[in-house]
Amino acid sequence: MKHIKVEKVSKHYKGDGVETRALSDVDVKFTKGEFVSIMGPSGSGKSTLLSIVGTLDQQTSGKLYFDEKLINNLGLDDLADIRFNNIGFVFQQFQLLQTLTALENVLIPLFNRTIHFNKKERAIELLNLVGLSDKLNSFPSQLSGGQQQRVAIARALIAHPDWILADEPTGNLDTQTGNTIFELLQQLNREKKCGVIFVTHDPLLAEKASRVIEMKDGSIIKDREGRSV
Repeated sequence: MKHIKVEKVSKHYKGDGVETRALSDVDVKFTKGEFVSIMGPSGSGKSTLLSIVGTLDQQTSGKLYFDEKLINNLGLDDLADIRFNNIGFVFQQFQLLQTLTALENVLIPLFNRTIHFNKKERAIELLNLVGLSDKLNSFPSQLSGGQQQRVAIARALIAHPDWILADEPTGNLDTQTGNTIFELLQQLNREKKCGVIFVTHDPLLAEKASRVIEMKDGSIIKDREGRSV
C-alpha cells in the first residue's frame, strides 16, 4: 500500500447532550517510506487522526483512501484484513499479555490466520532485530519498559506491514529510553522501507522526523519538513 489519503475528515463525539469535535475537515496524504510525526497538545486530534488512518475508529464525515481505493463502506472483516496485511500498531501502554512470553506476544496477530511463512522463525528474527534475542522466553513483568516496547514493535512488524502507526510510543518511557525507541523506528523506516506515522507531544522528538504535522483544535495548522538525522 503506497498511499493513505484523508479527505475532508471530521470526527464528532456525543455524550451527555454535548458534542465534541475531535477533527474538523482534515485533508492529508501519507506516502509509503515517509517518517511522519504528528504533534500537538492534548486534545488536538492527533490520536484520533491516527486511529482513523489505522481504521480502528471511523470518521463522522469525509473519506479515507488506501491507495486509490475508498474504504468508507467496507465491512468489519474487510477492514480487519486491511489492518492485518498493511498496518502494524505500537501504543503507549505496550498492550502485552502478561501471561505470555515475549515470543508468544509477538505471535499474537497471527493467531487464527493462514500464514505462508514460518511463524516462529519470523518472530525470533524480529526479536533479534529489536535487540531481544536473549529475552524470547521472558514474561512482560521480567522486562523493562523499553524492552516491553521493543516487543510491541516486533509484534507490529510480524505480518510485513507497509506502515507502522505509533501512538505516543515513548510516553511511558524515560527520555533516554524514549530516544532509543525513536531511533529504532527510524532504523526500521530506513531498512525495512515501511512508512512510520508517529504521534507525540514531544517537540524534540517530532522534529527528528522527515515530515512534521502540527495539529491544534482538530485541524492541521502546519505540514512541513522536519530535521531528520
